[in-house]
Amino acid sequence: MSALLKRPLLALLLLMTAFVALHSPGERKLFNPDEGRYSEISREMAETGDFVTPRLNGLKYFEKPPLQYWATAIAFKLFGESEFTARLYITLCGLGCILLVAYTGTRVFDDETGLYAGLVMLSALYVMLLNGIVVLDVGLTFWLTLAVSALMISVYAANDAARRRWLWLAWAAMALAVLSKGLIGIVFPAAAVFLYCVVQRDLSLIRRLEWVVGPLVFLAIVVPWFVLVWQANPEHPRFFFIHEHFERFLTTVHKREQPWWSFVALLLVGFLPWALALIPAAIRGWREVPVKRFAPHRFLLIYAIFILLFFSKSGSKLPHYIAPMFPVLTLVIAAYVKACDPKRLAWFVLPVLPLTLWGAYATGPALAARANDFSRGMYAEVIPFAVAAVLMLAIAALLAFLLLRADKKSLGVAVLAVGTMMSIATFGRGAEHLSPIYSGYALSEKMKPHLTPETRLYSVGNYEQTLPFYIKRTITLVDYVDEFNMGQKLEPHLWIPKREDFAAAWNAPGKAMAIIPPLEVDKMRALGIAFEVIHMDPRRAAIKK
Repeated sequence: MSALLKRPLLALLLLMTAFVALHSPGERKLFNPDEGRYSEISREMAETGDFVTPRLNGLKYFEKPPLQYWATAIAFKLFGESEFTARLYITLCGLGCILLVAYTGTRVFDDETGLYAGLVMLSALYVMLLNGIVVLDVGLTFWLTLAVSALMISVYAANDAARRRWLWLAWAAMALAVLSKGLIGIVFPAAAVFLYCVVQRDLSLIRRLEWVVGPLVFLAIVVPWFVLVWQANPEHPRFFFIHEHFERFLTTVHKREQPWWSFVALLLVGFLPWALALIPAAIRGWREVPVKRFAPHRFLLIYAIFILLFFSKSGSKLPHYIAPMFPVLTLVIAAYVKACDPKRLAWFVLPVLPLTLWGAYATGPALAARANDFSRGMYAEVIPFAVAAVLMLAIAALLAFLLLRADKKSLGVAVLAVGTMMSIATFGRGAEHLSPIYSGYALSEKMKPHLTPETRLYSVGNYEQTLPFYIKRTITLVDYVDEFNMGQKLEPHLWIPKREDFAAAWNAPGKAMAIIPPLEVDKMRALGIAFEVIHMDPRRAAIKK
């Protein structure tokens, strides 16, 4: 790639990543369940000032470590509570991953590979979708990618002092990954290093890991919070390590079963428009000749394969679990893109065109089929955005194919990145029309005129994850357990286990409001409860005393 062309493409990469960082975080209302859950934990942390014990809806919540809660709570303190600040940490982590793979590609391989890595990641559909959603896996992915990148860069460091600094950074990043989502923050990199050394029959990588200062850095970051939370909550170690790690992995206690092959399918779909290039890129990367006794592509592939097998075996599966695979595989694909003849590369991109055209044709009927009387109008408003988003991918794929066939590789790859970003932005605007279905914002607006600081709030038989965030209040649960089981056992006075006991709480002096299943309105009246219905939809009814 000529220096004359590389400079404007680098500028385009930076502009696109800035667009990702600044454009999307505040456009859409928070959706249930994850965005509401994690934003509300952070809101309560900021409100109470307790940064040791995470709480959800006022109840102790120990499923995950606190790093993302801390970051978002600080954002709330500094910039106020909004959808933008709720997504700020996630957006910065997503932006960081894009820039990190570009930088790592430059340091470990060359400038051209680094540039392609950034563009490939910007054009990976799943990555760009996930970067706008409040889940813990985006932050985890950034810190794991930083750990792996720092480790690889250390191999090629100019001197011992630089090598040590990169390895210390890798240990620190693993610690922050542990504080993001638990033990996998160190298990994944450690497993990759061990398996790589076994495959290569070479222990030199393990020997170079700064085994004195590195673990001290790791422990200095990880240990303080665990000590504090254990002192304040003696029940935490058993729940966090046994229930949330071993039982989650070995059993289906969390009821998140999926077929073993589901993550393979998601990986291929998620890497559109590069899915067909992934396999030849992996084969080429596995066969690379080591430089300085290190084969970075093989190391990255071992890391990614271990994550895929780990979660495929797990009894708990959610789509965003495999997010840490995408940045490292992006580097493998980027090296292949650089080496591949553009005319051949064009044929890997071309199948995206019929897929997206079929998607544009099928999107309308698929969305319409999900609608009911309440949501039909909302889905009708979404369909033009969804069809336009898919057509943008189709146009980008066609233009990229033509550019690649004309030997304009860099421009073709850049067009795919721009097309993906425009598609995601368009779909995001359309998704906002579904917020009355998937968010508690509209419900909160109906409730706010009737709320006072003295109003008691109840949620009977359900829990709207985003509602507490929007009304800035916790809600007393009635006959609802789910993920609150541990917190309710520890603090039983904070909830009402049986619906039969709800009538007495409702009829106590003072104002009260409740969220109930719409089919139970008549049952509530049969319990001797007098109320006025202020909102009703197929999922929930809001009543006031």
